[in-house]
Amino acid sequence: MHVVPGLSVLYFGTPVVLISSRNEDGTANLAPMSSAWWLGQSCVLGLDNSSRTTSNLLRERECVLNLPSSSLVSAVDRLALTTGTPAVPEAKARQGYRYEPDKFALGQVTEQKAELVGPPRVAECPIQLECKVVSAHPLVSAASLATAFEVAVVRAHVEESLLIPGSHHVDPLAWDPLMMKFCEFFGGGHTVHPSRLAEGWRMPHRLQQGAQPSTDACTARI
Repeated sequence: MHVVPGLSVLYFGTPVVLISSRNEDGTANLAPMSSAWWLGQSCVLGLDNSSRTTSNLLRERECVLNLPSSSLVSAVDRLALTTGTPAVPEAKARQGYRYEPDKFALGQVTEQKAELVGPPRVAECPIQLECKVVSAHPLVSAASLATAFEVAVVRAHVEESLLIPGSHHVDPLAWDPLMMKFCEFFGGGHTVHPSRLAEGWRMPHRLQQGAQPSTDACTARI
């Protein structure tokens, strides 16, 4: 039987992405997000307008999309509830966000020089996509404070062990992406790590590692 629960957010799950961008002073920013989808050689990103990543993309027009495997969940979770914006927006402060100027150090990941764009790659991520911003579209909903970015992938770096031998294709059996569904981390179809983001959003579910997913709703902000 179907019911009409009045879901506040339609956040059914997408791969986690660590977006690296350049701050105005040339330093690197790194932000976890999970509102991304790909088509051909393009990607669409949904970003909170109050995030440092949004302002960096609007100004610099380039980024790197670093896709972590589920084994990197601890690094991603260390970045949760942090922002590269020195003056933490009031709404984020109420959720427990704090300013963090060095996201790479906090996440305990390594900067790796990109080839065609300014922002660095995350060396530990098995897939790294260097991108140029094509367009930015503020979402028109009166309740929305987000922007949809279209980016073009100009170079893709893939860990060799993920490729089907003799081809240009990723082996879906070898690639285990870190997923986020309703603020909880999943890999291989199971929860893989407690989520600080779920705590910050005061989610009612209490998942344990390996538990089955809940149907409660959440949204992620960077």
